[in-house]
Amino acid sequence: MDHFPTNWGRPRNEAFDPYATYPIHQRPATKDSFADGVQHTQQPIVTGTSVLAIKYKDGIMMAADNLASYGSLARFKDIKRLHPVGTSTVIGASGDMSDFQAIQSMLDEVVTDEFTHQDGHDLGPSEVHEYLSRIMYARRSKINPLWNSILVGGFRDGKRFLGYVDLLGTTYSSPSIATGYGAYIAVPLLREVVDGHEDTLSEEDARALIHNCMRVLFYRDARSLDKYQLATVTAAGVSISAQIQIETQWSFAEGIRGYGPQTQ
Repeated sequence: MDHFPTNWGRPRNEAFDPYATYPIHQRPATKDSFADGVQHTQQPIVTGTSVLAIKYKDGIMMAADNLASYGSLARFKDIKRLHPVGTSTVIGASGDMSDFQAIQSMLDEVVTDEFTHQDGHDLGPSEVHEYLSRIMYARRSKINPLWNSILVGGFRDGKRFLGYVDLLGTTYSSPSIATGYGAYIAVPLLREVVDGHEDTLSEEDARALIHNCMRVLFYRDARSLDKYQLATVTAAGVSISAQIQIETQWSFAEGIRGYGPQTQ
């Protein structure tokens, strides 16, 4: 066992000086076998599931639950997957949460840099979306992607913006978008209400629609949670709610064959 504090956490090397008898400045340099290899993310580890977003008459609405799963384990239940960028933009992320934290740091640096110029300009939602698309495509081209699907929503100069970008740099815009399992389950529900009616859809109806979709996802998606946050972006700015609890009803399952004690 190497008891020298500077070597804690490294592979054991008992061939020479196992008890740190040399002073720090005289100790021979140890070879780190992993230092020469380039370490790339091979697969996401701690992940978040669906993010939903829609346009409504006053702006943008986005929702994501607070669960980060470690594989199939519902490990972290208070993760914030919605992040404000500047004064008119919000992003929501599916996929690897450590990569999302790296993206948050990048965006915060860009926002700070824009602020320090003091030229009266700041990043709007379309600029944030374009910046993320370049970042994601550049990392993909280096075979070291940021393992996320990201929704970018915002309201700037009286115009709503809602866009998507993923780990390959693929981008598109739509009045209603969902990532993860929600792309299969929630998108039909969103399109039925939103597409073609985004200029007349009220905030109350938009909230009810998002709430219903999050309930459906909790019923159907094994990586989801019954608590979520809701973000709105309007002319007044960005607002992200506290946790919202989803009310659920499971009594119908008693009549399903194979559920609980019923096996026949």
